[in-house]
Amino acid sequence: MTQKFYLYIDDSGNRFPDKEDADCRKDGMDHFALGGILVPEDQRDLLKESYINFCKKWRIDYPLHSTKIRGMRGNFAWLEESSKQRDIFYAELESFLISLPVVGFAAVVHRPGYNERYKEKYDGQPWWMCKTAYSILIERVAKYVSENDGVLVVRFEGSGKKEDRALIQYSRDLKNVGLPFNADTSKKYSNLLPDDFQKIILGEPRRKKKENLFTQIADLYLYPMAKRRYEPTYNPWILLFESKKVIDALLSDEECQHKGIKYSCFDSIEQQKT
Repeated sequence: MTQKFYLYIDDSGNRFPDKEDADCRKDGMDHFALGGILVPEDQRDLLKESYINFCKKWRIDYPLHSTKIRGMRGNFAWLEESSKQRDIFYAELESFLISLPVVGFAAVVHRPGYNERYKEKYDGQPWWMCKTAYSILIERVAKYVSENDGVLVVRFEGSGKKEDRALIQYSRDLKNVGLPFNADTSKKYSNLLPDDFQKIILGEPRRKKKENLFTQIADLYLYPMAKRRYEPTYNPWILLFESKKVIDALLSDEECQHKGIKYSCFDSIEQQKT
């Protein structure tokens, strides 16, 4: 019997190539990322129950938003009041996240590298970075789902009418014409074809509100996956990886090149490290 998988997506960073985030972000990350969690349909109730129990224990009746938790702002300003209470909360949040029956996926694009590679090529107007991120993300998730004899349902946290329409159109394009990349240069990734996307992906992506518990968890998974390329020793990433809750932990180094989390246009970051 075919298994149905649900992919819940959130975004991180600004999708527009001409918007620089590094100067206004304390973490120094200048990127755009799409990603989140893949959940088997028969495990969604278990995930929901875990979420409810965690929030009930901490008397939380508002969304678990990664940015506010990390910054101890808004509804999570109480984390600043007691370091002991904060440490307990973070530890239990980590335990909650790694207990879930999910796999994390992401596509992360480094803005400076993206502009260096494509701005001149496209006369100063390269396409939105979400087109690159979404196309790669969906293709890699679709490969995993297909290898597990499944079909895929896509849900995403809404960002705005224009942005939401763009994601839906990208999905249609995958089914009609395939990936938007140069076929010769991307041949090494064993890309899926339009027929493959039509067979694997059910319907069109649907928008979810920020209050949706599944996209909240997607948000909590996405940031460590994006942060990893800027800070490989970032503890939340290490925890997810060692707990085998992200796709890269389930693949060989060679397989990660065309099935794992995708980090695009990070050439300058790699040069700085060497």
